[in-house]
Amino acid sequence: MLGRHLQVRALLAAGLLLAGCSGSEPASVPPPTPPPRATPVAGPAVGACHDLAYVDAVAPTTQSPDLPCDDGHTAETFHVGRLNTLTDGHLAAVDSGRVQRQVAKACPARLSSYVGGDADDLRLSMLRAVWFTPSVEASDAGANWFRCDVIEVAGDQQLATLTGSLKGVLDSDRAERVAMCGTDKPDAADFRRLPCGEEHTWRAIAVVLLEGKTYPGEDAARDAGQEQCQQAGLDVAADALDYQWGYEWPTAEQWDAGQTYGLCWAPDPA
Repeated sequence: MLGRHLQVRALLAAGLLLAGCSGSEPASVPPPTPPPRATPVAGPAVGACHDLAYVDAVAPTTQSPDLPCDDGHTAETFHVGRLNTLTDGHLAAVDSGRVQRQVAKACPARLSSYVGGDADDLRLSMLRAVWFTPSVEASDAGANWFRCDVIEVAGDQQLATLTGSLKGVLDSDRAERVAMCGTDKPDAADFRRLPCGEEHTWRAIAVVLLEGKTYPGEDAARDAGQEQCQQAGLDVAADALDYQWGYEWPTAEQWDAGQTYGLCWAPDPA
């Protein structure tokens, strides 16, 4: 740019000198060419729905087409944000740990505001957030968005097929359908988690929040919920002298993935 400025100044000086000698108008000088700008890359649309398999939902990127939410689908985009890839004056790659952690924190934090209810309502449901970023190639071409989708887990590595939007579902009469239930008590060998809209015998009824920033250990996690879950089971029991309850505490792996709470269970007479 310095060379360009000196060249322009030299042309202007030459024109003025010529003007002093001949009386002609100064020579016109074209304005500097503006620097090129990256073409904006369109991001995903909030409210769009998608037909994803489970393996697609847990992938870091996706090219799934938008679908009308009235059609059968398995995921719905509830938030689109911009990535912060600049750290200390340096750009971080879209697939770097720092950028991915940013999205992994942002999407779950925004889910309740879309589906309704409070934090415990969400934890007691089968709704979960998944997220996607552009591919490295798309990021290099200017894409700087991240996309948050809500899914309903239907079982082990299975997604429920949905019809209609999940916006506000936990504040509606459809909340029961997406609540968390089980085929048996949580410590049974044949226990399987599933939405309460399907046939079930037990139900998740309360959340046990565990303290601390690091995993307390299996024994401490197990002991933390015994009294609270026993009381929760008693509260929903038809017979105070004959009732069952269960407690499901997080493993170290689940804690590292963000589940820093346990769940109380009880038989569901419905």
